[in-house]
Parts: sequence; structure tokens; C-alpha cells
Amino acid sequence: MIYPWHLYLMAAMYFFAGIMHFIKPKAYLRIMPRYLPHHKLLVYLSGIAEIILAIGLCFEETKDLSIFGIVAMLAVFLLVHFYMLSGKKAGAGIPVWVLVFRIPLQFVLMFWALWYLQF
Repeated sequence: MIYPWHLYLMAAMYFFAGIMHFIKPKAYLRIMPRYLPHHKLLVYLSGIAEIILAIGLCFEETKDLSIFGIVAMLAVFLLVHFYMLSGKKAGAGIPVWVLVFRIPLQFVLMFWALWYLQF
């Protein structure tokens, strides 16, 4: 089955984001909540998850499972987004308006992923 081009755009976006966990891990380590253990391991695991889920979007047999995985991943990532709002250091120098904007953006990304369950 051939899916809409924007599903492949989503896959490329998550694939790129996953690769960035390995190219620029310090950027992700800076925003890890202190209450989570093994920051470096979690950064790499989340990168691997994004890459696997992105690839899974491109195949009929794994598309739906990948969609649910992306939604779950985005829900977990909300922890990081809320943590970044907890203080200046946690915000990593990112303007507060951007940090606030990222919260509803997570839900838009979840909706975008769930929309492809109809295909």
C-alpha cells in the first residue's frame, strides 16, 4: 500500500530526531529531569525508539503499532517538557514561550500520528 507523502514526512522527522540523539547527545542530556536515572542510557534508548518507530511507519505490517508507540513516546516526553518549565536551569536557556508552546504541540503531534490509523 502506498501511504500519503506526509506519513513519510512524519517518519523522516522522527528518524532525524532519533539520529540527533547520537549526534548531539549533550543537548538531550541537558534537558533530562533529575529524577530520572541513567540519563545517557535514556537519551540513547529514546533515540533508538524514535528511529525504530520511524522505520515502522513505512511498512503496512508495523504502521499501526508504530503509531501507538509514537503516541506513547510523546506522552512520556511530556515529562521532559513539564520539567523544563520548572526552572531557569531546567529550561536550558530556551525562552519560556517556546517551552509552553511545546506542551500543546505534543498533543498536535499525537493527533497527527493517530490520524494515520484510518489508512
